Amino acid sequence: MTAIAERPTSAETPVPSEFAQALTPSDPATKQLVIIAAHNDLESLWATLILLNTSAATGMRTYVFTTFWGVLPFVRDGVRITGEGWMQKMLAFMQRPGIDHAKLSKMNFMGMGPWMIRRLAKHYNDTLPRELLTTAKEMGVTFYPCQMSMELFGIKAENLMDGFEAPVGATTVLELMTQPNTASLFI
Repeated sequence: MTAIAERPTSAETPVPSEFAQALTPSDPATKQLVIIAAHNDLESLWATLILLNTSAATGMRTYVFTTFWGVLPFVRDGVRITGEGWMQKMLAFMQRPGIDHAKLSKMNFMGMGPWMIRRLAKHYNDTLPRELLTTAKEMGVTFYPCQMSMELFGIKAENLMDGFEAPVGATTVLELMTQPNTASLFI
């Protein structure tokens, strides 16, 4: 067996007791929304942020778990390359992290597609992803990065934007998703 196979995965990490206590709403009737953000394309990012803001604005406790490619948009500005080995660095080079660098999943056209979408959004006074993120944080949306994804891409906690909780694993997120009055979305 290899060392990787013998190492416990983040999915096997038990839920910390302080986290489990924080999950219990003071009012059992409080509605909650958990969004699993697994993609870094511009349209998925935008949809996630719109739903987070709408949920929080309606009084729901709102959480987002950023996993796999979904962690990349939330890397700080100025962090261009993450990771330690050549494969992690190459992945970061090919999929530039940061909220302002999200590509369209279709019609990206070497950056022309996202530029056009952002120009149209400004023309129609739509809120851009960076502004939606700021508003979501101000309304108390809780952001959890995926521990395994951060290890995979070589992203350290200090590489993430301000306002993120400590990285968590799948067990923690499943605990959150199975709380009473909780809806879950995978984007």
